[in-house]
Amino acid sequence: MLATAIIPVKRFSTAKRRLLELLDPGQRRALVQAMLADVLAAVTVCESIERVVVVTGERRAERMTLWQAKRVATPLEVLRDPTDTGHSDAATLGIVRAKALGARCVALLPGDCPLLDPGELDAALKRMRVGRVAVVPDRHGTGTNALLLSPADAIGPAFGSGSRARHAERGRRACYEAAIEPLDSLAPDIDTPEDLRHLAAILEREPALAKSTGAVLAKLGLLPRRARA
Repeated sequence: MLATAIIPVKRFSTAKRRLLELLDPGQRRALVQAMLADVLAAVTVCESIERVVVVTGERRAERMTLWQAKRVATPLEVLRDPTDTGHSDAATLGIVRAKALGARCVALLPGDCPLLDPGELDAALKRMRVGRVAVVPDRHGTGTNALLLSPADAIGPAFGSGSRARHAERGRRACYEAAIEPLDSLAPDIDTPEDLRHLAAILEREPALAKSTGAVLAKLGLLPRRARA
């Protein structure tokens, strides 16, 4: 099933504050920007993504999206989020826009999962059908890193602690098929120093993944072998 991808992006200056013990504000901004670059690069080669809507109040994210739009066939657009009130509200704005564009299915995707595998996402979207809510859990199994919804407004997104169970319950209460859809490449998100070290370990083993993010981590000394290369 073809889907509209919706990617909410917080302002870079306020993102990833739990990484302050490892990274200064400039380093956090560089990391967030690199992760978004990797996500945009991956999602725009997905065969099942018909368009991408980035919801953000961050002008640098807007410029990155428009730069990417000039280089790929997949239509990309920016929906400005002037209030930057949170991930769920931004995702809802994106759903409203997708509905206006006639989307039958949406993929609510994070901007901080740089390992996103286009083939894995395509396979998940091929399993979608009208009346299905697919919850993609985080690596801890309790949160939600992505939502696949058909119809596009099947449920209201409610990200945060314990959201895997919350989203599944909302799907069932709305009388839709509620499925837990683990996707390895969307499991690791980056919120804490532990998450960042987990990502660095993966990129040490598989240096071909998440090239923009890997380059930033190497510059920060978190990928020592790549930095030496």
